[in-house]
Amino acid sequence: MNKNRHTDRLSAIIEILRDGRVHRADDLAARFGVSVRTIYRDMDKLSASAVPIAGTRGEGFRITPATTLPPLILTPEELEALNLGLAVAAEVADPAVQAAAETLAEKIDAVLPTQTIAKGDAWKQALHPHGKATRTFAHLPVLRAATQARQKLRIGVLGAQAVVVRPLRVESWGRFWLLTAWSEGAEDFVQIRLDLIESAEALPELFVDEPCKTLDDYRT
Repeated sequence: MNKNRHTDRLSAIIEILRDGRVHRADDLAARFGVSVRTIYRDMDKLSASAVPIAGTRGEGFRITPATTLPPLILTPEELEALNLGLAVAAEVADPAVQAAAETLAEKIDAVLPTQTIAKGDAWKQALHPHGKATRTFAHLPVLRAATQARQKLRIGVLGAQAVVVRPLRVESWGRFWLLTAWSEGAEDFVQIRLDLIESAEALPELFVDEPCKTLDDYRT
């Protein structure tokens, strides 16, 4: 898989770990051309954002396949809504609401099946290195609707020119939200973090499956 498809190293690491296998920090560091310490910091950031990372330093890391909150078992959509709601609540102007969001996040993170989850508001710090949860919330309805309707989008991303894409999948890994799409300009698959999207415009043009441009093709 061409790793140039990814917008940053964290989303690329998620894509690697989602295969369910254990990946050593040394191998990941060599793959991305960074230090092992940097990979450990990346794992801490992902864990702090509720990405279900399992494993320890020296042994390797993987993403666990399911998330259970005793006594509740949440669907992926319900967990997405919960994570998004917490992130948005933490950004409102009311200090009481912010505090409640942080303590609720701490309680939820305490029961998530993650071995290295950070405490307190560490997830909040990890969420906003480049963007805001409110930006994610603003564009999510358009992205979902276009994905379901198979409608092309013009996407504006921080620090880059707008691109026309075929949206294929919107998903969340913990508090990281990703759009997988086919870029008409780059003629390749791309993954875009929703918190980096500045604008999302649904275009009147629909698309149909074409060879080498489908979600199944991306997975292979």
